[in-house]
Amino acid sequence: MAKTDSFFVRAKVDTNGTTYAQTSIDLGAYVDALGKSVLRIHNIVVRYGAPLATYAGAANSNNTCAFQLTTQSQGALVDIVDKSVIASGVMAVSTAAVEVSMMNDSLDVAPQHWTNGYLVGVEQIYLGVDQTFDLFDQVEIILECTVETLSSSAAMALALSQQ
Repeated sequence: MAKTDSFFVRAKVDTNGTTYAQTSIDLGAYVDALGKSVLRIHNIVVRYGAPLATYAGAANSNNTCAFQLTTQSQGALVDIVDKSVIASGVMAVSTAAVEVSMMNDSLDVAPQHWTNGYLVGVEQIYLGVDQTFDLFDQVEIILECTVETLSSSAAMALALSQQ
């Protein structure tokens, strides 16, 4: 695959209320540190909830649904200073007595915030989600990526730094 050909990797994690949920994303078809092949993530798009899903929050409440994309498996959400974090963001929802008064999604950090995206040298990455209330039944992500070649020592160093 040429360096300029971008492609898309898609993943979904089913959420289970207010317990941290995570799914792995296999990048083995693109990443091989010994073979000098690494993945560059240029952009991400996140959708909270299934198509046509409606918000079902509690009245007079403020709730959040947060996601993270990491190079290491996690048991809970981590801070963006954790070396494994590729991207993280949150959907915040406030409700009045019977209606949603505010919905706002934001990316705390994402590959598109960087000049050259985010380089990945590991064969598995992880999409994790946690919520303060059972807001959404799933979170989906699309990654725009390219495959690149590094020297074997640079590819291995990158892979080791992300484990």
